[in-house]
Amino acid sequence: MLPPGIMRLRFGNTAFVLLRSPFRRPPASRYNPDMNVLVFVLDRLQAGYLGPYGNTWIQTPAFNRLAWQSFVFDQALIDSPQLEYLYRSYWQGWHPLCPKAPPANRRSLISAVGKSGLRTTLISDDPQISRLPHAEQFDELCTLDPPWRIETAEEVEQAHLARCFVEVIERLEAAREPFFLWCHLAGLGTVWDAPLSWRRAYHEQGDPDVPASAQVPEGRLSADPDPDELWGISQSYAGQVSLLDSCLEAFLEFFDAAAAAKETLLVLTSARGFPLGEHGRVGSCDGALYGELVNVPLLLRFPQGLGAACRSPALVEPADLWATLWQWCRLGPLPHAPTALSLLPVVRQETDLLRDRLGLRGLQNERAIRTPAWYFRSAGEAELYAKPDDRWEVNNVASRCLEVVECLQETLVLYEQALYSGRISELPPLDEVFIQGLG
Repeated sequence: MLPPGIMRLRFGNTAFVLLRSPFRRPPASRYNPDMNVLVFVLDRLQAGYLGPYGNTWIQTPAFNRLAWQSFVFDQALIDSPQLEYLYRSYWQGWHPLCPKAPPANRRSLISAVGKSGLRTTLISDDPQISRLPHAEQFDELCTLDPPWRIETAEEVEQAHLARCFVEVIERLEAAREPFFLWCHLAGLGTVWDAPLSWRRAYHEQGDPDVPASAQVPEGRLSADPDPDELWGISQSYAGQVSLLDSCLEAFLEFFDAAAAAKETLLVLTSARGFPLGEHGRVGSCDGALYGELVNVPLLLRFPQGLGAACRSPALVEPADLWATLWQWCRLGPLPHAPTALSLLPVVRQETDLLRDRLGLRGLQNERAIRTPAWYFRSAGEAELYAKPDDRWEVNNVASRCLEVVECLQETLVLYEQALYSGRISELPPLDEVFIQGLG
């Protein structure tokens, strides 16, 4: 039994002790228990490597636990792999395909939350985040140290992700309720420094030894890639995901013991996935709009168990998080946004289908559009994939569904034109073939 004011955190088999202080609350007359918000954006986390999204060969008990407590969205897609555009959606509800920036007098989510009385804090180990528009509107900016060195750690607590989570916990311990804490961690795209034993947990008899490098791989593959090299990269990434899961487990043990946990909306998502050889790419590479990059996890754990252990196939985009948090924090009428929709009606089971199409903006001229039944990618040669069966875009069926390709090309053009004119709401519903497929 530890004395009062002391807590033990455990990362895997390693435990260490922190001083513990209770969450500080203002006088009861000023406290709204529904308004605490904690957002985790874990960059470069591929949904396909998590148990809640169907993975069975990597152990992710903490993510499984959080999913069981949360409402899970199966089809959350980023709208751009560029953080500047992505965060414009997160914080202003403004889609990256809009040709114009939001009006200068438009309040950001951060500004509105701060004026409502919540203490706002931004925590990140990515310097780019603190330089984004509206980051300066947070009451507190906490920049975490970059990795000490690019090498695998000897012990778990030396790993960059573990140190980041400890700092997040310490900041949360000092938070005054009601709080709005936004945490962006770039760890999965910065360094792969989990101890080698975490990679070797996925080593099978007959495999070459796992890679020892902590460098994050990046690049296009050759026409005939080495399968052993690709498998080693996947093992390394799996070890890093296991490390992240262990960090999340330590965080949840801490957070669930705090009274504020029952009064806080906890959001976990990713800014971008991580290609691991699919479509000839590893790492950030060229930002091609394929599922391993754009299909990200999205879990919302609400107070009082709202929506727990439920999930939805609704098409979700980053601006929807802006709209959801705006409503959850009771910031007044939702400002006009080109495409954003609150997720609360889905969580409350008031509706199933949010939208029938979702547009994505890639680098340069790459574009894509997703409907419930199809994913169309336009980057030179058109590509078409049947959804939801072909989850990771393995079979390009464009040559066999020429009419669908032609219609989706036109649909994408009309979608961009509607965003340009500000008349996206006037688009007619899509035909049933784009919702149900060819049958």
